[in-house]
Amino acid sequence: MAILGFFLSIGLLLIAMSIHEFAHAWVAYRCGDNTAKIMGRLSLNPLSHIDPIGTIIMPLFLFIATSGRFIFGAAKPVPINYWLLKNPKRDIIWIGMSGPCANIMMAYILGLLLRYIAPNTILKILIKELAVISLVLGIFNLIPIPPLDGSRILMGILPQKLSRIYASLEPYGIIIIMLAIAVGLFDLIIFPLVNKMIVIFGLS
Repeated sequence: MAILGFFLSIGLLLIAMSIHEFAHAWVAYRCGDNTAKIMGRLSLNPLSHIDPIGTIIMPLFLFIATSGRFIFGAAKPVPINYWLLKNPKRDIIWIGMSGPCANIMMAYILGLLLRYIAPNTILKILIKELAVISLVLGIFNLIPIPPLDGSRILMGILPQKLSRIYASLEPYGIIIIMLAIAVGLFDLIIFPLVNKMIVIFGLS
């Protein structure tokens, strides 16, 4: 049963990730950068966005470490060519916001859909789980730690000089994120926000 639960969770996570990355690629394309489109990333096909470590190994590790209570992961980042953007400083904000906004909007739509599905059914459980995973993915990515989407938004807002200094943190971003998670990032910030949105969107 645990193995089945893992593969179901991975499948739902892949759907949420694909929506997230497609949104980034689509907004980048609309802003003048066709890099993601050329590389096959302007797609809802999960296979286009799988990263062996972030999409498979990390979720498996978290699933085992939490005895099946929690799963999370990351897709392959969408490539962005800043020189092709019509207005790089402005457009990077829209690109950064697009993925989390797509996930949050997806959760909202799923919440509306749940009203028309009979209670205590497998379909309702799966849709609710997908909505929650989508919310976690969207809210987590809004944290302004490179290379998360929140950092792209902040880089677009900061003055050019400060933006460059801030961007220099990216090589250490994963370490910072891991430390933040270790000291309770999810318990202190992510889960409380997700729980509030679960109530607002009617997912409880």
